[in-house]
Amino acid sequence: MAQGPKTQGGSAASPNQASEDAQRTEDMLDIIVSDFYGLASALVGEGEESAAVVEAAVAAADLDCGCNAAVVRKSSYKVLAAEAFKVMERRQPGSLAAPEGIKADDVCIEEDEIESAGISGAEFGRMLVGPERERVRQWLEKLPVAQRTVFVLRGMAGLDSAETADLLKASSAPGAGAWSREAVREIFRIGLCSLASQLLHARNN
Repeated sequence: MAQGPKTQGGSAASPNQASEDAQRTEDMLDIIVSDFYGLASALVGEGEESAAVVEAAVAAADLDCGCNAAVVRKSSYKVLAAEAFKVMERRQPGSLAAPEGIKADDVCIEEDEIESAGISGAEFGRMLVGPERERVRQWLEKLPVAQRTVFVLRGMAGLDSAETADLLKASSAPGAGAWSREAVREIFRIGLCSLASQLLHARNN
């Protein structure tokens, strides 16, 4: 005699539950993919190259691994960054090399969290698509490549210093093997000083 679907205590989910889970997964993936272009354009600039980076990242990332949203988001951002590195290194060989001789005078913020500049990562992301978009884009583009890369990965993609250093080293770009967690922290703090100055200037005008 055939049996109906198992109840909550069984191993099978109801059709409605399965449908809801599938919808949540799809919504999560849509959000992640929509973030891809913002990250890609922050790293390599807007245009066809960013679109190509996004396309390659979507093809390579495991977006339906069944993992939770935080794991999927972080792993997919790492894939996208690796694709962006290829473009950046092709444009300017050696641009991802770890910097040498960081001056203490260049660092005006003690903490290495974006909130130290008076803004959250989510707020900064909104600035990139809102009324202040052009000004913020111009500020990002003026940063040295390595500094911009660290800022985007730490401040926007939410990677920590160790993850960022490992990702840069894995690029195998000339000089990138010298990146360390400490170097990432210092470079990010320099970027935060620049951002804080930019925000202060904007608020006073």
